[in-house]
Amino acid sequence: MNRKTIVATGAILAGASLALAGCSSGSGGSAADAEPADSGELTVWLVGTDTPDEARELLASTFEEQNDGWTLHVEEKTWADVSESYVAALQSNDAPDVVEVGNTQAIGFIDQGLFADLTDIRGDLGDLNPGLEESGTADGVFYAAPYYAGGRVVFYSPENVDPDNLPTTLEEYVDQGIEYRTDSMSGIYAPGRDWYNMLPYIWSYGGEIAVQDGDTWDAQFSSAESQEGLKLLQKVYLDATNAPTDGDEADANVPFCAGETAFLSAPAWMAGSITAPEDAEVPGCAETYGKDLRAFPLPGLTEGEPAPVFAGGSNVGVAALSDSPAMAKDAVKIMLSKEYQDVMAAAGLTPALLDSNEALPDTDVAQSQAAALAVSKSVPTTAKWQEVESSLVIQDSLVRIAQGDDTAEVAEALDQRIEEILNG
Repeated sequence: MNRKTIVATGAILAGASLALAGCSSGSGGSAADAEPADSGELTVWLVGTDTPDEARELLASTFEEQNDGWTLHVEEKTWADVSESYVAALQSNDAPDVVEVGNTQAIGFIDQGLFADLTDIRGDLGDLNPGLEESGTADGVFYAAPYYAGGRVVFYSPENVDPDNLPTTLEEYVDQGIEYRTDSMSGIYAPGRDWYNMLPYIWSYGGEIAVQDGDTWDAQFSSAESQEGLKLLQKVYLDATNAPTDGDEADANVPFCAGETAFLSAPAWMAGSITAPEDAEVPGCAETYGKDLRAFPLPGLTEGEPAPVFAGGSNVGVAALSDSPAMAKDAVKIMLSKEYQDVMAAAGLTPALLDSNEALPDTDVAQSQAAALAVSKSVPTTAKWQEVESSLVIQDSLVRIAQGDDTAEVAEALDQRIEEILNG
């Protein structure tokens, strides 16, 4: 699944939340306290085709076996639906009961009061992906459960990289990237506007994007910890990459397939683009640099520990206006059960339930993504975050750092602008 689509539709949703906030139904009234009926129908909306048929069938059959007289229907939606029709549907008298949303979209629905509080079932859900759990939590309240995750891994080909001497720390990774760089090859492919790959650098050193103190957000790019990460990242920009300083992460598979990249930190789904046949509609390099494609989790500061990466993925929430909130929560429990999450993992999706990582395919990409996502993080949980993203202030600031500007000066200006948006 392309998480760029999620971010884009999340921006639309954030705008919609401002227009419709006055119509919000809040907690959903007394329905949340109602006793379950003896029979009825539950509707679950899933997005796209990522959820395998086996999981959908398991959800319906398990729910119906556990709740005699009840029927569960799964309806497939698109990511366009999430931004264009979800809000109206969730505010209607015929709201679906359980819905899947992108992790960066969850806060928009929470902010409008469209999701029910799931705190009472959190203890039943096991150890969950921390980044996705954070994206479904607001003001300490658990509203949207993690569903499945996506994250970045470091791709390489033994044609260009010594597989017996991989970096074990983030600083080694940068040092090797510098060593591998030539006039025709980036040691680390790092275009200036790729802000998702910036985040592990500041998070590894203990930095943050922004932290909340009461009702006020304090941006943190100028903190001592974040500055350590940004200075290391600047070494990558200046000494380890040939990527354009004003470029973004789009089509990063192209220089990799041209043999012009040693290390490529990219979403795990990029493996499909790299290993596609050369005569495919979107050509890959299955017979050259993708033939023996390998991956490892981006290393952190301590040997043996992965760096925290941005957690993309999906969350599931119970509609605040669901006619059957207790039954809807039962469905969520099934979706986060070991049996269900094992099915998701076997299909190659990084599961929300950490115990189900053992069911992932035994491939470099799947295992590396799971290791990275186990310590993943997310962006600030506020409906105004989408305004930060759409302003491009982070991307523009990184271009300045890539061009050699002082990281402290850039960060001070960046923090000021982020705070203006988040606290405005």
